[in-house]
Amino acid sequence: MWIWQAFTGLLLLVLLALHMIFNHFVVEGGLRTYRDVVAYLSHPLVFAWEIALLIVVTAHALMGVRAILLDLGIRPATDRWLKRGLTLLALGIIGYGMWLSWLIRSRGL
Repeated sequence: MWIWQAFTGLLLLVLLALHMIFNHFVVEGGLRTYRDVVAYLSHPLVFAWEIALLIVVTAHALMGVRAILLDLGIRPATDRWLKRGLTLLALGIIGYGMWLSWLIRSRGL
């Protein structure tokens, strides 16, 4: 499992760096307005990239939570339930984030 967390950590560095550059460093004033965000997310590649960031952040964070709980010494039976619960939580977070991003994107200009 650690290899997946290392992989998502590397992806996180790349995606977050690109997110920061395109959303804060190249934008006049350092912050996009709501109208700018709607226009920005309307591009299909940007939308896919932001969704990828959401998925990677969620996966990395919840793998970290599981690793901490494993370090505390949970039993194997509890770990099975923990994996199921964290997977459901991840699906909920990703689903909500995708819905919200799609809603903002659909506002159009």
